[in-house]
Amino acid sequence: MAGGALLALSLFLPWYATDTSNSHSEIGGRTGSVSAWEVHPVLRWLLLAAASAPFVLAWIILRDHTLSWARGEMTVVTSVAAFGLVAYNGFVDRPGEIAISLQVGFFVALFATLVMIGAAATRSSESERPRKPPGTI
Repeated sequence: MAGGALLALSLFLPWYATDTSNSHSEIGGRTGSVSAWEVHPVLRWLLLAAASAPFVLAWIILRDHTLSWARGEMTVVTSVAAFGLVAYNGFVDRPGEIAISLQVGFFVALFATLVMIGAAATRSSESERPRKPPGTI
């Protein structure tokens, strides 16, 4: 849950910064530091949904719901997807054209997704899966 809260918080921290000495360095007409919430209109909602996954898992555990999959498995999948989205938008396809640097919010988001992956994978490995006879799906 700490990873989910950290991921949600990171959306409001500065993710990108423009080069103040370069007049062509801007992100969507803005200069200076900008957060993911300001820059990514769709990604912000996807990452907020991913940040809610550990809280949904906690609800499932508290209510002792029966699942057809190991507890934490879907949270791992969601966290890995969030990690991929954050890494892609920071390392491969940064917004802006020229001289855009990464700021603390981006690295906090990467760290948060890794925390979520580790915690959910640990929870998933604690559940024992029922064995099925050979040849059944």
